[in-house]
Amino acid sequence: MKTWNDLVSMEKKKDYFLELAEFVDGEYEKYTIFPKKEEIFKAYSLTPLENVKVVIIGQDPYHGENQANGLAFSCDYPILPPSLKNIYQELANDLKIRVPNKGDLSKWAKEGVLLINAILTVRKNEPLAHENKGWEEFTKAVIEYLALYKKNVVYILWGAYAQSYEQYINHQNNLILKSSHPSPLSAHRSFFGSRVFSKTNNYLKANGIKPIDWQL
Repeated sequence: MKTWNDLVSMEKKKDYFLELAEFVDGEYEKYTIFPKKEEIFKAYSLTPLENVKVVIIGQDPYHGENQANGLAFSCDYPILPPSLKNIYQELANDLKIRVPNKGDLSKWAKEGVLLINAILTVRKNEPLAHENKGWEEFTKAVIEYLALYKKNVVYILWGAYAQSYEQYINHQNNLILKSSHPSPLSAHRSFFGSRVFSKTNNYLKANGIKPIDWQL
């Protein structure tokens, strides 16, 4: 079975990744960068390739102090970011389970939910500071790698940015669920009421795969 390490070994040899690594190292030396360096690839360590059942794609990490922890939408800080609050509200409405009181989504990751940001690092208080430096190329490679080696995966694409990666997904033998972003600016459009969590589990069960326990 292929692993994320196999993919990283291939990508590391490419010019874009060599330039990206040099850029990121320099950024950590000069600025406050989130997440911690050792947590950049946390999503991939908590959700090995063979365990992937669901993929959720974010844009870049939270840029506030004590928030980003290497998993998309996940947060270490006890005060929840607005998007995560809305995710929890939809979760509670959809599955009739209690609203979680913590922001860390590591349990989802261990259940098989690959929580990836397309851009894996960010400067403190500077959203998208690391846009177009190479991370997006790596994320594209991840999606294409999944297309080759995994099927019956649910791809959850919230908002136009995440949906820009749909072109790299294998549309056969997978499920793609799309809605507006859970941000307060757009959640009312189609995120609320999308029932993404129950739809995901129904698809997994229909394909003989153990559903996700979404309760945190």
